[in-house]
Amino acid sequence: MSLSLQSPPSPSLSSSSSSFQGRSRLRLTNGSTAPSVLFKLPRFFPVVRASAGSSSSLDAGLSTELDAVSAFSEIVPDTVIFDDFEKFPPTAATVSSSILLGILSLPDTIFRNAVDMALADPSCSTLDNPELRLSCFYNKALVNVGGDLTKLVPGRVSTEVDARLAYDTHGIIRKVHDLLKLYNEINVPPERLLFKIPSTWQGIEASRLLESEGIQTHLTFVYSFAQAAAAAQAGASVIQIFVGRIRDWARKHSGDPEVEAAMRRGEDPGLALVTKAYNYIHKYGYKSKLMAAAVRNKQDLFSLLGVDYIIAPLKVLQSLKESTTTPDEKYSFIRRLSPQSATNYNFATEELKKWDQLTLASSMGTASVELLASGLDGYVEQVKRVEELFQKIWPPPNV
Repeated sequence: MSLSLQSPPSPSLSSSSSSFQGRSRLRLTNGSTAPSVLFKLPRFFPVVRASAGSSSSLDAGLSTELDAVSAFSEIVPDTVIFDDFEKFPPTAATVSSSILLGILSLPDTIFRNAVDMALADPSCSTLDNPELRLSCFYNKALVNVGGDLTKLVPGRVSTEVDARLAYDTHGIIRKVHDLLKLYNEINVPPERLLFKIPSTWQGIEASRLLESEGIQTHLTFVYSFAQAAAAAQAGASVIQIFVGRIRDWARKHSGDPEVEAAMRRGEDPGLALVTKAYNYIHKYGYKSKLMAAAVRNKQDLFSLLGVDYIIAPLKVLQSLKESTTTPDEKYSFIRRLSPQSATNYNFATEELKKWDQLTLASSMGTASVELLASGLDGYVEQVKRVEELFQKIWPPPNV
């Protein structure tokens, strides 16, 4: 769960869709990973930072590596553990099919009431068409949980758009409008929201049209420079690149020119893509913020310092927090990416084209095509599993 927009957290933890009490453990699955989420409600939600705690070394003038790297990029936890806010307080969140699956797997999670209320909503339950009824339940559940999350984090909540619409521009736009209307009904302002859309050409075009309406979009499944450049030209608010997934593909496959060119230069292909995309965005003045996800270790993180957001797993954050630096040492951390250095980056003429559907399709290599397809398949399967569970438990017995 990630992304960040600094805004004051709500002092109230009450919700129209659920009431938060006690603590619940929630284990989620999201394709290749299965993070654990433990919910315990604090009184407030500070910005991501390292906690000084009671360490005597810190009292002696030392700071942590987490403090040092946070001066260059916003470091956000890949897994939100609400029971440990003092260590890694999250700034924002994502509500998705994987989150709903996790909630449905545990009857006592604090978000279960949000889902039950969606299943009891008369505007959905009275629909005769089973497909429309399930779609209505799904939208309501996403928004109810997303609304609750806006009370738990100070930043933006990104809402996943149904991956089955990935190749339907107008379908994506209609879905986002529907979700935005539901958020408006529970008084969640649009500036607290992002809508997470796959980076197919149709998704990128939907992002362009939505951004022109002032609706913030979050383009995901970016695995090639062509996708990143097209997303930037579309004006996407956030562009997400999965560093580790590209590396994993490169270890097992071959035949992708972009990946192999990076490897011939002695570069990690995932890190190289983030660097190139960042430089493109900043050299040519696009508004997009870049998010590096699937960061696997501290060296990955150090190599990306300066990028807008780095999503790091808890084991990396814990290691950063436990490692101290002296005042002199903290200046040895180098900003690898900056708007100033971006101006010196050279792009080939063909990379500066105005991207359209044909040029995007012809420029995406094997890695991006396969990883995009795999990601979409995983998301679609998760949505179907949620709908199957909705069919089994509807109507919920405790509403």
